[in-house]
Amino acid sequence: MKRETELARGQVPGLDRATIHPFVDAKPGPFFYQRMAHPVGVEAERLIGELEGGQALLFSSGSGATTALLLTMLKPGATIAVADGGYYGTVGLMRELSRWGLNVEPFDQTGEPPVADLVWFEPCSNPMLTFPDLDVAIGQAHASGAIVVVDNTVLSPILLRPLELGADFVLHSATKILAGHHDALIGVVTCVREEDHERLHAFRTASGIVAAPDPAWLMLRGMKTLALRVERQSATALELALGLSGYPKVERVRYPGLGDPIAERYVDAFGPLLSFDVADADAAAHVERSLGLIENATSLGGVASTLEARARYEGSRVPPGLLRLSVGLEDVDDLWGDLTQALGN
Repeated sequence: MKRETELARGQVPGLDRATIHPFVDAKPGPFFYQRMAHPVGVEAERLIGELEGGQALLFSSGSGATTALLLTMLKPGATIAVADGGYYGTVGLMRELSRWGLNVEPFDQTGEPPVADLVWFEPCSNPMLTFPDLDVAIGQAHASGAIVVVDNTVLSPILLRPLELGADFVLHSATKILAGHHDALIGVVTCVREEDHERLHAFRTASGIVAAPDPAWLMLRGMKTLALRVERQSATALELALGLSGYPKVERVRYPGLGDPIAERYVDAFGPLLSFDVADADAAAHVERSLGLIENATSLGGVASTLEARARYEGSRVPPGLLRLSVGLEDVDDLWGDLTQALGN
């Protein structure tokens, strides 16, 4: 059965918000306490696990999933090699955990990863849009004894399945393209090995970093249209990236669909995210203030397009005029009209 059919078939299960379920014959069942598991969450984990080709666990957010993964799999003194130019919140969280003895080393993921205990890749990195040669880089990381994690938030399992390329774990901020409607805060980790799944589940139960039923239900509902959204958003993003390339007042456009030979070997489409540079921070703020249709807001992957200047969060990690655009489901001509008037005003 094709993934599109698996996503669309049947109905979203009923929303069970109960925090407890009665014992049967004096024995607790699988849903006896919501912190361990709940029906909607188990169904969501089944679906994502099938899409990714592993065993999935939901968490309260992408950052919660990252926290659980790092604290479960690493010991004090471990070194994390993390893709430079990727999500700044991931690097910030890792540096926060350095107080517990974890060392953080950013690296250029388009080259060979450094020797580390855990290597963290982010294909279509957010917001620099770099793409690693995953087959080669995962092999190099494993050869040095590293655990390999791929943050697949931007592409989703519709476009890329990193476990099939040898990754040990795949992580999503499912708040983004999986849920897809800017209304659910949730994260997910999918792993290959049963023992890793058991360790993560035990940590999640002990820590309480579990997704509640409501965001899990919203994500399941959103995933009904995941394949259609990915197709439409990727096509629109490519058209906008092509239009912005060489456009007056745009100094640079980043999108793997603009002829990245490495990305083209791994995916047939390139997701909803692109970034482009204008002259400086003042020019970026001017574009933000001039938008009419596109929302000047954070996050990515939703049905509504969003644009923001990333230097307000990331500082010198990004150019001062960098604007990140997450393309939604609006008509491409309407989006292009809004961008050009904002750039031209």
